[in-house]
Amino acid sequence: MIWGIFKRDMCHATRNVIAVIVSMGLVVVPALYAWFNIAASWDPYGNTKALKVAVANNDKGYKSDLIPVRVNVGETIISTLHANDQLDWQFVKSDKAIDGVKSGEYYAAIVIPKGFSADMMTLFSPDIKHAQLKYYLNEKINPIAPHITDQGATTVVNTIDKTFAKTIAQVGLDLASSILHYSQSPQMAEYMRNLNGNLTTMADTLSGASQQVTSYSQLLGSANDIVDSTGKLLASATKAGKQAQNALKQGKSGATSFTSAGANVTSSVNTALDQVSGAFDQVAAKVNKAFDAIGKGSDTAASQLTALSEQVSSGESLYDTYITSLNHMRESVEQLPDSDSAKQALLEAIDREITLLEAAKGDSQKLAQQLKDASTQVTQDTAAAESSRKEILNRITSAKQSISNVRDDYATNVKPKIDALASTVSTLISQTDSMITQLSGTADGLDDVTGDVGTNVTSIRSTLGAIAKKLDSSAATVKELITKLETGGNAGDGNSDGGDGDNDADSGESDELRALATANASTLSTLISAPVALHRVSVYPIANYGSAMAPFYTILSIWVGAIILCAMLKVTISDREKAHVLGLGDTLPRIAGPSGPGNASRWGLRLDHEYFGRYAIFALLALLQGTLVCLGDTYFLGVQANHALQFLAVGWLAALVFSNIVYTLTVSFGDIGKAVAVVLLVMQVAGSGGTFPIETLPKFFQMLYPFLPFPHAIDAMYAAMAGSYGNEYLLDMVYLALFLIPSLLLGLVLRKPVIRLNNWVSRNLESTKVM
Repeated sequence: MIWGIFKRDMCHATRNVIAVIVSMGLVVVPALYAWFNIAASWDPYGNTKALKVAVANNDKGYKSDLIPVRVNVGETIISTLHANDQLDWQFVKSDKAIDGVKSGEYYAAIVIPKGFSADMMTLFSPDIKHAQLKYYLNEKINPIAPHITDQGATTVVNTIDKTFAKTIAQVGLDLASSILHYSQSPQMAEYMRNLNGNLTTMADTLSGASQQVTSYSQLLGSANDIVDSTGKLLASATKAGKQAQNALKQGKSGATSFTSAGANVTSSVNTALDQVSGAFDQVAAKVNKAFDAIGKGSDTAASQLTALSEQVSSGESLYDTYITSLNHMRESVEQLPDSDSAKQALLEAIDREITLLEAAKGDSQKLAQQLKDASTQVTQDTAAAESSRKEILNRITSAKQSISNVRDDYATNVKPKIDALASTVSTLISQTDSMITQLSGTADGLDDVTGDVGTNVTSIRSTLGAIAKKLDSSAATVKELITKLETGGNAGDGNSDGGDGDNDADSGESDELRALATANASTLSTLISAPVALHRVSVYPIANYGSAMAPFYTILSIWVGAIILCAMLKVTISDREKAHVLGLGDTLPRIAGPSGPGNASRWGLRLDHEYFGRYAIFALLALLQGTLVCLGDTYFLGVQANHALQFLAVGWLAALVFSNIVYTLTVSFGDIGKAVAVVLLVMQVAGSGGTFPIETLPKFFQMLYPFLPFPHAIDAMYAAMAGSYGNEYLLDMVYLALFLIPSLLLGLVLRKPVIRLNNWVSRNLESTKVM
């Protein structure tokens, strides 16, 4: 069935002259598309001589007071560009150059400013200015021209840099050569002898100065020892003054504590004695009252006497408080200086006061005990109660007398001595403290003076030592210079008789300097101005730009050829053709139903027969297209193809894959499929990496890159042209062939559900009478 369809298609395609011409045109047009593009871009960068670039020189030049030679870098640039044929240089005025760029007459313009030479010569001054060329560029004329003219401008800048560096280097080498010749003259030898004598005298003078400075430093060291001894003596005096001040501080503290303690004791005495004396009066009244109640009830009297006993016992704490205050006062008096005559008398008075207080405390304790005993006797023996009353009242009188003795003794003996002693001690401490403060200030002042003197002497000695070292170092440097001058002179005269290794080294250096100075200054300056040369090593070299662009335009033309085939040839088979293939005459039986794909399947003509039968002529014409364009690239245009058969095989495989994809889209979706094929063409032109590296494209195209057939076909063709790394060629061919799988899957399997949809779309399009 497939063969029958293909045979009838071939007969129809060659039935008349017009059909043959059209068939030939379908094969030739894609090749023409590729050849025109490849030939047009064969060597664009080699044909830049027609690009007009204006150059305007406004440089006024430069002339210095030191070197009366006029320098004009702008004129040097113009002379260099006259000999340059990379671009069509137009030498005009600056106004015309700028206006020509705006009008489009020139692609670009280079304007050399007035102070260009002066700015370049600032290299030898502290205030360096960067010399700048003004570069005007018209970017709307052509997208590639700006990059070409940029390269021309860069060439100008590089030429200026090399020329300037070469000039400076040549001047330096000429100067070095002149100095070397002058150094070998008799006049220079006389200068060197005089210089050596002066340097020897200078070295001796420096050594003597160093010795004098060292002696003076030692003399200052002896004076510094005397200053140190004086400083130590003053330090001892200062320490003694500080100890005396600490003692006075302690005396002040003791006097203050003593005065405070005296005031506290006086207050305690007055309060405590008044309370105790009044309490004894109350006790006497209560005792009489208790004994008067014996006749009424012994138990009541006993209870009252017991309460009085406890009251008297609780009053003993007042004695303890007073005794404690006196003891604190005694401690404060003991802190006073022993030389004070009133100290001992006051201590004795305080001790006597404490003894009286303890005696009064004993009387209170005995009174409390008698009251307690009386409470017992009242309940047991009423007759003895009266005797106990008299004893208790006598004990109360005795206790009150003891308290009066304590008060009188404190007022007569203790308090006056405390007041007198406090006043005397305070006055003495104040006078002594003032005197010691003055002495301490004097000692501190003297200590500061000696400290400053010692520090200054040490600093001066350190400075003199550093000066001595510098003088010694300078003397050694001058002597070393004398040695080198003498060695260099011997080496220069060529009269050395061997010498040591250093002399040999110096002689070698002189020989190298002499060789450098006598060499060709122009050659050396050229080397210095451009010390690095670029050695290009091509890996998988491509002959020219046309060959480099051939894979992209070739693959693109094969896809365009597939679209042209589907636009000019019918992709569906009519019922008349199906009937002839089946041998049923001119028409199918009515039971076949409406005309469309698969309606003759009951007679054996299946959908896959229709698909491959009609695709056969598409495949044949696509192979002819691929063959013609590849052979024309190789043998007509001369595109590089190191492996011609592999190059042709890529064209064949690309023709089959592309034609099948476009044919399947058209068979499945009709005119919409043709539009999809055009969209795929546009996407692959942008995202195939045929013109710019895929890494320079937007992220979307980088992600889309592996899923398009163009990149694999182009890579395989490059491998056939220049050589393959490993299995690179075979892998790209396999990846390209894999695109047949989804195409055949759509044409044979997925196509069935959309046949009715496609027929409905086609009917609606035809109903418009326009589409």
